[in-house]
Amino acid sequence: MEKLSGKKNTAVLISGRGSNLRSLVKYSKTKKSLIRIVLVVSNNFSAKGLDYANKSNINNVFIKHSNKKSFEDRLLKLLKKNNVDLICLAGFMKILSGSFIRKFNKPILNIHPSLLPKYKGLNTHNRAIQNKDNYSGATVHIVNEKLDSGKIILQKKVKILKSDSGKSLEKKVLKIEHKIYPRAIIKLLASD
Repeated sequence: MEKLSGKKNTAVLISGRGSNLRSLVKYSKTKKSLIRIVLVVSNNFSAKGLDYANKSNINNVFIKHSNKKSFEDRLLKLLKKNNVDLICLAGFMKILSGSFIRKFNKPILNIHPSLLPKYKGLNTHNRAIQNKDNYSGATVHIVNEKLDSGKIILQKKVKILKSDSGKSLEKKVLKIEHKIYPRAIIKLLASD
């Protein structure tokens, strides 16, 4: 029987294919993991990540996002019920309210596909290419009330080639995301 006392109960919030979710699940099953994924929540009924959570025997829930307050109230109840200590946003395409962040009152991490503070929000890859940046990358940061503005835990950059399109850059950045998200969790929790 493995000792689980040090692992943090973690919820992963997704909206799409769940590639960062896969990376986090893989990490959670390693010996050095500091997390146990107890819940996957999506605002998108057809998110491929829910199928993956199902196949991985992880409790997963779709919550309709027709109203922010009712969505967040349901989410808070689920987090409490599952004794969640940490939330990882992994391609979750909704913004959590300040009220939710305060009520949860534990770390919420997000992975963002740019070198913050550059390119907050959407369309990060095309914006980096249009501005003729030499580098792009990914950032894991703590979620606060301002969009993509919380304390940065970890960043890694990739070279933008002249031949890169938004799509090819997205693929390169995604590979980095999968590597740095677990490292950022270790960095955050090891300093607890």
